[in-house]
Amino acid sequence: MDVFVARQPIFDRKKNVAAYELLFRSGLTNMYDPSLDGDRTTSNVISNSLLIIGLDNLTQGKKAFVNFTKNLLLQGVPSMVPKNAIAVEILETVEPDAEVIKACRELKAAGYQMVLDDFVFHERYRPFVELADIIKVDFMATDAAQRKELLKECKALPVQFLAEKVETQETFEEAFEAGYSLFQGYFFSKPKIVTGRDIPGSKINYLRVLHEVNRPDAEFERIEEIIKRDVSLSYKLLRFINSAFFQFSVKVESIKHALILLGLKEIKKWVSVVALSSMGFDKPQELLTLSLIRARFCELLAAQVGLEKRAADLFMTGLFSLIDALIDRPMHVVLSDLPIAEDVKQALLGKDNPLRDVFGLVVAYERAEWNRASIYARKLRANEKDLPTLFLDSVNWASIAL
Repeated sequence: MDVFVARQPIFDRKKNVAAYELLFRSGLTNMYDPSLDGDRTTSNVISNSLLIIGLDNLTQGKKAFVNFTKNLLLQGVPSMVPKNAIAVEILETVEPDAEVIKACRELKAAGYQMVLDDFVFHERYRPFVELADIIKVDFMATDAAQRKELLKECKALPVQFLAEKVETQETFEEAFEAGYSLFQGYFFSKPKIVTGRDIPGSKINYLRVLHEVNRPDAEFERIEEIIKRDVSLSYKLLRFINSAFFQFSVKVESIKHALILLGLKEIKKWVSVVALSSMGFDKPQELLTLSLIRARFCELLAAQVGLEKRAADLFMTGLFSLIDALIDRPMHVVLSDLPIAEDVKQALLGKDNPLRDVFGLVVAYERAEWNRASIYARKLRANEKDLPTLFLDSVNWASIAL
C-alpha cells in the first residue's frame, strides 16, 4: 500500500531552507481535504514520516513542522518524536484552556520548539503567545493592520515570525521589511509529495496491542509477543527506534530491546499513533472510539456484577464488538481466527451468557434505552446509580487511549 506525505520548505532571510512543514496527503493529488479528522491526519503524517518513508529522508536533518490537534497535545504525542526533529505547530482551532496550556508548557520545558499556526492576535491567546518560539502569520488571511497589531503585541517577547502563504515577490519584500525571520509559500515552492510503501498490518493485531498496552498490569513480554507476530508492527517499531533522531550508539535489532528502550509510557503513544493511522481512512473513527468505550465500560462493570476475574474477557467483549465493521468481515468469520475465550465469542455472536448480559447492559446504556438497561442491571444486580459515572469514566479513558 502506498503512503504519502507532502513537504513544503521553510526559508530563512537568506533564502536557505531552514525547515520543512510536513502535510497530510491521501494520494498524489496535492490538496488537503478539510473534512478529514485532524487527529487521524496528524497521526498518519507522523506514522508515514517516521515509520515508513523515514523522517531523515524527508527533511535531511532539518526540523519538521507538524500540526497537532488538542487531543494529540493532551496525549503527549509530540514527545514520541525527539525534540531536535520536530517543531510542534499548535493549530489555530486549539483553544488555550488550562489542560492545553499545561501540556504545551511541559513540551516547552522539555525543549520542544512551539509554533502558533495561522495566528491572529486575540487577548485570550496570550498564554500561547508567551509560550511560542515561532508565530506563523497567513498573509492571505490577514490584512496589514492585523499583522501590525500582532507585531506590536509581541515586540517584547523572544519570538520569531514566519510569513506564510507568501505568493509574490511583493509579499516577500513586505514581510522581509517588517522583520520576519522565516518564509513559506508558493513564491518559493509548492508542497512536494513524497511516497513510500506501507506493509499492510492486521487490524486485529492493532486492537490486540492497543488492549495490551492499556492494561493496568501491562507487561513487555505480552506486548512483545503480539508485535513479533505482526510483520507490519515489527517493521514500524524497529524503523522508529533506529531512526537517526534517537542516536543510539548501537543498532536495535530485537523487539524486546526496542520496547525496553522506549519504556511503557512511550510504547502507549507509539501504539496509539500506529493503530489510529493504520485502522484506515475508509472507516469512521467513531467505530474505534465506540469499541474502546464499550471495552472499558464492560471492564468496569466486572466488579459491580461479581465477575472480577473475568474483567479482561469483558474488556475483549466490548473491544471486539464492532470488529466486523472495522475489517469488513462477518463476525463469525473474524471470531473463528481470533484466540479469545469461547464464551466471549458466544457473547459476541448473541448467545446468552453472563458476558452477553454485561455487554447488553453496556449497549442499552450507550443507546439511552433506559428500560432495557434497567432490566439488565436488575438481572446482573448492578447498581444503576453507578452507571453514569462508569460510563463517563469509559468515555474519558477512550479519549486518552486514542
